[in-house]
Amino acid sequence: MTVLLDTVVGTTEEMGALGARLARVLRAGDLVVLTGPLGAGKTTMTRGLGTALGARGQVSSPTFVLARTHPTTSGPDLVHVDAYRLSDPVELDDLDLDWDGSIVVVEWGRGMVDGVGDSVLDVEITRPTGGDPSGGDVDPDDVPDEPRRVVVTGSGPRWDGATL
Repeated sequence: MTVLLDTVVGTTEEMGALGARLARVLRAGDLVVLTGPLGAGKTTMTRGLGTALGARGQVSSPTFVLARTHPTTSGPDLVHVDAYRLSDPVELDDLDLDWDGSIVVVEWGRGMVDGVGDSVLDVEITRPTGGDPSGGDVDPDDVPDEPRRVVVTGSGPRWDGATL
């Protein structure tokens, strides 16, 4: 595995812009796995990626439908998967995704996509953790802009020598 990018993203706009930056190097057959806690910015990054690809329809979290396919104006479809509610890779396989003809982004996909392809772009997003200073819990969808560390790692022949 090769670290292709290690950066700090300060705002949701910057997270979307990072998604757009990734879109410039993606092509049909690419698999992107997004890992991070609730509210880390996985869907925001995917939304930026979709915008840059010219994805039709709103790119939003596919939590309850598990996967959404967005045709794009730039070429391959964007397939956005949320594996949070899946219990094992067999359930992911049952979705019958177009792995070879699409750009597939899988939120919560670590450990679920092993063996799908020989190359993976792994994006890990970490953010400061902690509760509300007043003592209450913070809703992950209501997390204010705060710095997040994003580490993008490529594995397999597709990402050998790649630059972002």
